[in-house]
Amino acid sequence: MKDILLLKQGELILKGLNKRRFEQKLIGNIKRRLRSLGPFRVYSAQSAIYVEPEDEGINMDKALEAMQKVFGIVSVSRAYSCPKDPDAVFEAAHDYLREQLLAAHSFKVESRRSDKRFPMTSIALSQYVGGKLHNAYPHLRVDVHNPELTVNVEIREYSAYVHAGGLPGAGGLPVGTGGRAVSLLSGGIDSPVATWMAAKRGIAVIPVHFFSFPYTSEQAKQKVLDLASILSPYCGKMAVEIVPFTRIQEEIRKHCPEKYFTLLMRRFMMRISEKIAERNGCKALITGENLGQVASQTMEALAVTEECISLPVLRPLICFDKGEIVSIARKIGTYETSILPYEDCCTVFTPRHPKTKPRIEDVRQAEIPLDVSLLVDEAVENTERVDVPVWPL
Repeated sequence: MKDILLLKQGELILKGLNKRRFEQKLIGNIKRRLRSLGPFRVYSAQSAIYVEPEDEGINMDKALEAMQKVFGIVSVSRAYSCPKDPDAVFEAAHDYLREQLLAAHSFKVESRRSDKRFPMTSIALSQYVGGKLHNAYPHLRVDVHNPELTVNVEIREYSAYVHAGGLPGAGGLPVGTGGRAVSLLSGGIDSPVATWMAAKRGIAVIPVHFFSFPYTSEQAKQKVLDLASILSPYCGKMAVEIVPFTRIQEEIRKHCPEKYFTLLMRRFMMRISEKIAERNGCKALITGENLGQVASQTMEALAVTEECISLPVLRPLICFDKGEIVSIARKIGTYETSILPYEDCCTVFTPRHPKTKPRIEDVRQAEIPLDVSLLVDEAVENTERVDVPVWPL
């Protein structure tokens, strides 16, 4: 008998002939995430993934926590494997779930028989194991409708598995199955959530941050690196591209109408991000923009912002309200870092009366005094790539 993790897949089971490719990517992501905890055997069978520790002393609580943040998994159960024999199943449940059985007042046994060669039906196995557990723990009351404890028995291809139910996983698709994209990562609340949501759809993310020293501080830069580190258990190990943005902002302030400052800055961000995307094999940009939240996020402003590039712009938060975004930020652990009082470059040179319904012809006219190609190439050439560690368990 062995203590293992039993991982249930979500959307992957619907992938038909492509399912194996998705499973292989998911298994690779799982192995990388577990590497720091010790050696594990990871394999798939019957739409489940099995994670077996190969050394004694491995911290299975940490492994369980890690697996809850791997996209592609909808449920994580810490289970005990045993021979596919009714008495062995009872012994496993009796010993492995002893603390839960002693603490509960009511229970039921729920069996699933994926291996149809097993001679007993699911109902018969539940009745057999449940009867023996009731005799062993006479204080327990059988309640098939609202039990305090459900003893789960799964008869699968290789073994039987006993557990007390699963914890929710991150869901989504394995990172890497949806291609690669650049994510514009600021120090605010929205862009880390947008990055997380894109990764949940299988996108491998390269964060890009625009840094305007001395107008923004080193603490603001470190805040973004910390946010990337918090996201890393979900997104995988990342390196943040830090783009020097001071000169561009100063050139805009010197030569352009104030009402277009934010729009022109956003257009430069798009151009630079597209260049970084091209050199990293990325097929899209990701932003945390949210319709109507600020002046630069009206329909007209968004159209002007993306007009200067050819890559598609993904906006996962476009129809969310702020409360929904904050709720996700709290859930994934970025909120407290995002609200630290270090401003990012988007707050530098903010116009007093920004243009909310700009016309593309007017914005192009406002850019004429700027050497756009030179400024973009210079910023890309001087971009700093910073590796961020995976957030510790």
